[in-house]
Amino acid sequence: MARDVQITFDCADPAGLAAFWAEALGYRLQDPPEGFASWEQALEAMGVPPERRNDASAVVDPEGSGPRLFFQRVPEGKQAKNRVHLDVRAAPGLEGDARMTALEAEAERLVTLGATRLERHEPEPPLGAGHLVLADPEGNEFCLD
Repeated sequence: MARDVQITFDCADPAGLAAFWAEALGYRLQDPPEGFASWEQALEAMGVPPERRNDASAVVDPEGSGPRLFFQRVPEGKQAKNRVHLDVRAAPGLEGDARMTALEAEAERLVTLGATRLERHEPEPPLGAGHLVLADPEGNEFCLD
């Protein structure tokens, strides 16, 4: 039996990181519960104090096929390299210079949204197609593949 998967990020600013990943992946912020026009209204009705309203956020694939990304506030900052990371498929089917040009263009777009460029790995045929390593605004590494 297949299972749904949610990817959870521990972070300092759930709303900010959710906004970054929504833009990066073409996702959208998850809608508020039924009967509420906004999350602010829902959280107010639930009695969540203002200082706790950025404790969590989530983004979803508008097509409904990709996993939900959930962002939860934690008190500690990132300590070390990620053991699991996302590969953002920015150049599927492309090879060589065309692939690297497409990856560079996407990296440039993501840097304007707050990502940091970390490394470039050149193509090494037959198995290495080439990729870029970036970090999101809170330092979580991910690859442009």
